[in-house]
Amino acid sequence: MAANDVSTGVRLVRVPEDRDGQRLDNFLLLQLKGAPRSLVYKLVRSGQVRINGKRAKADSRLSGGDEVRIPPVKLNEPGEQRPPPKGLLDRLAASILFEDKAILAVNKPSGLATHGGSGISHGLIESLRALRPGEPLELVHRLDRDTS
Repeated sequence: MAANDVSTGVRLVRVPEDRDGQRLDNFLLLQLKGAPRSLVYKLVRSGQVRINGKRAKADSRLSGGDEVRIPPVKLNEPGEQRPPPKGLLDRLAASILFEDKAILAVNKPSGLATHGGSGISHGLIESLRALRPGEPLELVHRLDRDTS
């Protein structure tokens, strides 16, 4: 597998005011799309991630205006992943209960995992991202696979 450059060098990212109070680990997961949570924790534990030049813990709360040092990260490219089936995308589009600029509420179909992984190629979030490419979609709650 080839390595995929998520970032080409050390980045200094200023925390926007609307991220005030957010945990460092969650902020990093947004900055390093596709990075596993375990890698984010390793970067923080090893001192490669810093807030305002100082070492931090994963559960540190950020303040608007803080400067977060993010080291270069390389991820393995996922294998050729097929898009979710059109039938699933149509079903999800029909399952949207509410939508505005900040939130998208979905009646998750029973039997659909919230996340892909462990032999599941398409979960709810991956399918919604395929349905809405370019939109910054994140989960705020997870339901078990068999829960609707």
